[in-house]
Amino acid sequence: MVTKKATAKKPPAATPAKKVTPVADKPKSKTLEAHEIVLSTVMQNAVGVLSWSKFAGEANLNELVQDLDKRIDKIKDGDMSSVEAMLFGQAKVLETMFTSLARRAANNDGLKQFQVNLTLALKAQAQCRSTLEALAEIKNPRPVQFVKQANMTTGPQQVNNAYAGTPLHSGTPSGAGNIQSEQNKLLEADHGNYLDTRAQGAASRVNQTLDAVG
Repeated sequence: MVTKKATAKKPPAATPAKKVTPVADKPKSKTLEAHEIVLSTVMQNAVGVLSWSKFAGEANLNELVQDLDKRIDKIKDGDMSSVEAMLFGQAKVLETMFTSLARRAANNDGLKQFQVNLTLALKAQAQCRSTLEALAEIKNPRPVQFVKQANMTTGPQQVNNAYAGTPLHSGTPSGAGNIQSEQNKLLEADHGNYLDTRAQGAASRVNQTLDAVG
């Protein structure tokens, strides 16, 4: 009788356990206090935009704050494209206002209304020019110049400058006593003696020497 050898069955290979990555909790929005809302620049700007944007419908204040904060971050990183677009758009609006007010002034027969509309038109034109100048300043900033100080005045002024040949740390005080002006040099003789202005002059026919009356 033939007996079959029983072969041991291999246990099934264990399947590798799947790595479970923990899901990070979403950051909860912080509720701002009343003083934080008042002192927040972004919040103040968003409230101001919301107050003057009724033509677009009711906007969500939180979404407006988040979008405005992102635009501010772009400007901080050096992206000034939104500012340039804003200034150019405002210049076009001011140009339209100038044209409309100028046409109104031309159609007015009364002197008062003519002056009012023309004055407002010229103000809009001036604001348009200032806006374009600001845009040009952003696109092509002026080079910074370092100018030395110049002592200039229209009235009496006293300036005490240190002598050029004396170091500042030498301890020698600065002032008129340490500076020999060119005028004082001209009063010296060639041999180096100062002119004695106290010497008595010779008697002349006009001012003769008088004897003492005793």
